[in-house]
Amino acid sequence: MTLKTLMTALALSTASVLNAADPIWVFLGSYANGDDRGITLCKLDRKKGKLEKVKVFGGHRNPAFLAIHPSKKFLYASNEIRDFKGGDAGSITSFSIDSKTGDLTQLNQVSSKGTGPCHITIDAKGKTLLVANYGGGSVASYRIGEDGSLSETVSFIQHEGSSVNERRQEGPHAHSINVDPANKRAYVADLGLDKVLVYKLSKNGRLKPNDPPFAKTEAGGGPRHFNFHPSGKFAYLNLEMTSKVTVFAHDVKTGALKPIQTVSTLPKGFTGNNSTAEIRVHPTGKFVYCSNRGHDSIAVFTINDKTGELTLVEQEPSGGKTPRNFCLDPSGAFLLAANQNSNNVAVFRVDPNTGALTPAGSSIESPKPVCVRFVEIQ
Repeated sequence: MTLKTLMTALALSTASVLNAADPIWVFLGSYANGDDRGITLCKLDRKKGKLEKVKVFGGHRNPAFLAIHPSKKFLYASNEIRDFKGGDAGSITSFSIDSKTGDLTQLNQVSSKGTGPCHITIDAKGKTLLVANYGGGSVASYRIGEDGSLSETVSFIQHEGSSVNERRQEGPHAHSINVDPANKRAYVADLGLDKVLVYKLSKNGRLKPNDPPFAKTEAGGGPRHFNFHPSGKFAYLNLEMTSKVTVFAHDVKTGALKPIQTVSTLPKGFTGNNSTAEIRVHPTGKFVYCSNRGHDSIAVFTINDKTGELTLVEQEPSGGKTPRNFCLDPSGAFLLAANQNSNNVAVFRVDPNTGALTPAGSSIESPKPVCVRFVEIQ
C-alpha cells in the first residue's frame, strides 16, 4: 500500500467515525391526532446520547408508520384510519424533507385501498412504495415521482383465508411488507394467515405472486414484522401472538423461505401477557432485536454468521410501557425505543461486541409514539 493510499484510507476512516458521531434528525410517527400532534421531529446528539424534541408537525390523522426515501429527501406516513375521503380505506401521505431544518412539506396524499395501513416500505431504487393494510388484509404498490409525490395504485392484491385463532385470525391481516436486499421480491407477513407471502416486484412497481408463493409459519403465531440479514441469506420474523422469533434460510434465486429455528423472546418462567411488535437486524448483521409488549423489554440476540441462528443475550427493559416500534441509528451505536403507553421514547447505547443495550440516560415525552426513523442532517 502506498503512502497516498494509506493516507486516503485513514481520511475516509476518520470521516466515517466523525459522521457517526454527528447529530441526526429523528422523526416519530404516532397515534396522535390534532393540530398540536402528529409527526414529531427530534435531534439525537450521538456524542452525548441525548434526544431533544424540536417541533411537531400536527394536523395529521394517525401518522403511525413512517418510511424514509433512499435519497433522504422525502418522508412517507401511513395514516392508520379507515375512512379516507369517506371511503373504506386509510391513506398514505408524502412529504419533502428540508435536511438542514428537518421541516416537512406535504406533497400529496393517496388512498391505501384498504383499512388500517400499518406498514410501508420503499424499494432500494426509490421508485416504488408498498403498503400493508392490516384491517383490509391487502397490499398495494405505488410509483414515486421525481418530486417525491405518489402515483395512484399500480397494483393491489387482496389476501384470502384464515387460521386457527378464531378471534385474531378470522381473516387476513397483512402486517408488514419488506423488499429483499436484491430488490426483486416483496415479503408480506400476514398475521391472520400464519404465512409470509412472497411477491415478485417488477421494474414498474407491480406485484405478482412468486413461485413459491408463501412460507407457512407456526399455527396461531401471528406473523407481524420481517427483516432481512444484510447478506440476504437469512431473514427474521417475529410472531406477535406467541412471542417468538423464527429464523429463515432465504434462497436468493427462488425467493423461497425455509424455517430453521424458532426461539422465545421472553425469559423462562414469564407468566404475564405479552405480544411482540418490532424486529430489527443490526447494520453489522451481528445482532437481532425484538420488542416485547407486556414484559416491556427489548430482546437481544446474537447471530451465528454461518447458520443465521440466534442466541439470546438479554431482555433489556424498554424504558417505558408497551414498546412498539424501535430503530437503530445508521451507525448502529444507538437504539431508540418508542413506548406507546407511557408516551415516551428512550435512548440506548449498543455494545458493538455483544449487542447488549445500556440506557443512555435520555428519554423524551411524546404522545403515543409508535415509529422511529432517522435522517442525516446536512
